[in-house]
This record gives sequence, structure tokens and C-alpha cells, in this order.
Amino acid sequence: MIMEATVKKFQQKFRRVKDDMDRWDELQTRLVSQFRNASSIIGRLQLLEDPKNYGSLKNLDNIKDAILTNQMESLQKIMLSMNKTLEELSSVVYSLAKTLRDAKQQVKGGSVQPSVKQLHQRIGIKPSIVDCLEGLRLLHEMYQSEYLLKSSLISALASITLKPSVSDIHALEQVLVDQPNIPKEEVQSIYDVIFAEEI
Repeated sequence: MIMEATVKKFQQKFRRVKDDMDRWDELQTRLVSQFRNASSIIGRLQLLEDPKNYGSLKNLDNIKDAILTNQMESLQKIMLSMNKTLEELSSVVYSLAKTLRDAKQQVKGGSVQPSVKQLHQRIGIKPSIVDCLEGLRLLHEMYQSEYLLKSSLISALASITLKPSVSDIHALEQVLVDQPNIPKEEVQSIYDVIFAEEI
């Protein structure tokens, strides 16, 4: 009965983790939009540097400088917004880490210490405690790896601002959109194990 009650508590943790992952998806959508906005400005900067692209407007005083300044200010705002979104993604990773820590503490700190056999024991089709801990560990690892990748992509975008390459920008955007460290089918399979009796 103790093991069954512990597994039920773990399942409640996974429901909270699901909220974290939903939040992540919202932030991912926002980050991609911000990234595309920044990319389009970066892609325009070289064109704006060339006076030939201004046509009859090139005779207006400081038109080139004014437009470039405006674009750079917009880009700076977007980059700041992306960094804010990254901070929010980081808080999701922190929440997953805390859930994992709390779960481990719950197993270690209980009044009755489960044996190795009990940790691996399944009651019917319910998951074992080890299944739950391993699922939480895998989810945290995936999202942490993806956060680190996103951070490096945003840094890479900032570093190519002065010498932009359209192909480089597209490649960075593709990696950002793909979320390669979070295979959806693997996340789903973890949930299938944890909530087996509800499927």
C-alpha cells in the first residue's frame, strides 16, 4: 500500500510536469517568432548599408544613418526580449530539476525506506517508483539539453549580426524550430508508462 501511495504521489508530480511542458511549448513558439523577427532585421542590414538601395531617398540628409539606427534599436529590443524568453525557459528547466530532487527526497526521506525490490515493484500495470524517477530524470535531461542549445543559438545569432549569412541564419532557425533534444515520441512513451492504468 505504501508503494502504491508513493506512485500516486509521483503521478501527481508528472501532472505538474505536464504544465511545465505546456509552458515550454508556449515559450518555444514565442522564441521562434522573436528569432524570425531578429533574423529579418539582420538580413536587411547589409542592404541598408548600400546607398544604391535608397534610390531617390539617398539625397535626404542622414537617411541611411537614421534607418540603420532605427533597425539596430529594433534589433536590440528583440534580442533583449529573446533573452527574457530564455530566462523563462530556464525557469521551466529549474522547475523540472526541483521536481526530480523532491521526488528523490520523497523516496529517501520517508519514514519507511523501500527496499531495492520494492523500488522496482509494479502493482498491476502501475509504474514502479524506479520508472517514475527515471521518467523525471529523462524529462529534465531532455529539456536542460534543449535549453543549452537554444542559448547557444541565440548567442550565435547575435555574433553574426555584423557579418550575416542568409544560409547561416536559416540553419540556426531550423535547429531552433526542430527542438532536436526533445523527441516527442519519447516524452509520450514516458507518460504512457506513468499513466498506464489511465490509458
